[in-house]
Amino acid sequence: MQDEESLVRRAKEHDPEALTQIYEENFDKVYRYVVLKIGERTEAEDITQQVFLSAIKSISSFKWQGAPVSAWLYRIAHNQIVDYLRRKTKVPTVQLDESLASESDDPESLAEQKVEIEHLSMIMKRLTRAQQQVISLRFTAEMSIAECARAMGKSEGAIKALQHSAIAALRRELAAG
Repeated sequence: MQDEESLVRRAKEHDPEALTQIYEENFDKVYRYVVLKIGERTEAEDITQQVFLSAIKSISSFKWQGAPVSAWLYRIAHNQIVDYLRRKTKVPTVQLDESLASESDDPESLAEQKVEIEHLSMIMKRLTRAQQQVISLRFTAEMSIAECARAMGKSEGAIKALQHSAIAALRRELAAG
């Protein structure tokens, strides 16, 4: 934690190396969190970039409270997702087939991956909001129980119980179909 605190202090002084390190250490985790929540890879990439742009703009107001900087980034990501979903329900859009635009990936595996993400997103929506958040933070963002507890403002015991009930519900849903 001490290393992360000094990293944040350097980032607040707009040290490019510190900002880059925060970005590199957290981008994949934040991206996985976003894509799991919205189920669209291209949009998730855009939202994740917006998360880091917002973080850079507001890093000077970040107050160190012992929680990892990733918890702050997930809060920004959550807010970006809420904004995205709010806009999406107001404006009708036409979705492009991502597999057509990509020449480097196998179209079949891209289609399978998209179906798997959509299926998992559908199943995740059946969980309670707290269960969804704990699964996203624990497994997509790879946060520890303690980090997850701090990010969600709950006790470690509550996080363990939420995680257990969420996994049990996911198992039931996956087994059912």
